[in-house]
Parts: sequence; C-alpha cells; structure tokens
Amino acid sequence: MEPTRNFPLFGGAFSAILPPGAIDVSDLRLVPDNQEVFCHPVTDQSLIVELLELQAHVRGEAAAQYHFEDVGGVQGARAMHVLSVQPLCLENLSLRGCCQDAWFLSGKQQVAKENQQVAKDVTLHQALLRLPQYQTDLLLTFNQPPRSLGPENL
Repeated sequence: MEPTRNFPLFGGAFSAILPPGAIDVSDLRLVPDNQEVFCHPVTDQSLIVELLELQAHVRGEAAAQYHFEDVGGVQGARAMHVLSVQPLCLENLSLRGCCQDAWFLSGKQQVAKENQQVAKDVTLHQALLRLPQYQTDLLLTFNQPPRSLGPENL
C-alpha cells in the first residue's frame, strides 16, 4: 500500500496529510486560487480546502449552516438537509492559536455532476474554522457520493 503523503497547500502556507490514491485535481482541471481540491479515482470522494472571506454577519452554528447552503447554491443543489452541527474542540486543532471557533457539519445535498442530468444524494462533512484576525473562514468539505466506501478511502 502506498504511504500517506504530505501535500503543501496554497503555495506551502500550510500542508495536509492525505491518504494513498489522493489526486490533486489541479493536475486535471483549473481550480480557483482560493481552493485546493483532491479526489479519489475509485470512490469518487473529494476533499476541498477553501479560504473564504470571513462571514462576520453569521456566528456559531449559523456560520456552519451558511457555508453549507452556500456550497449547495454554487453546486446547484436541488435539495439540502443538515443532519448535525457540532462545535469542534479548539485544543485539538493545529490552528488553535488563531482559530476563534470551529464547527463540524454533516448534511446531504442532491446534486448532479457536471454534464449530467440525474441528481444524486451526496453526503457532505464540513469543518469550518473561523480566523477573524485574517478575515478568513477556512472551510474543509469532504464529499461522499452514493456507494463510497467512507472517509478512510479518500
């Protein structure tokens, strides 16, 4: 089995350890400068790391829901349903020194892939880390399409 790999993100500003098989989507297509996108070729799972403008008008759990709905809007989701929202313990985060609060959201969105008509229920797991001193919301989104094996296979 191929070992995990340390991927530099955003020009080396920080990095992420990703499991074997993870493909950098920027090697396949254009990815916006504020995103890093990785996918798994077999499971069709993806991980998106986004640096977004801080949405100071929403706080706490509502901020996590705001970003979930925003992602759904961008994806053209036909339906969205939040399953759970929970705070993350800041002491367990690498960015704890600059993270004001953090949230974990699980939900489902009904979306169609590019160039496809049929929408499928995709489970999303999102972590939102709020970095107000940088005017940034750091959003990590794990997309788990139907019949994926689970996050351990990304």
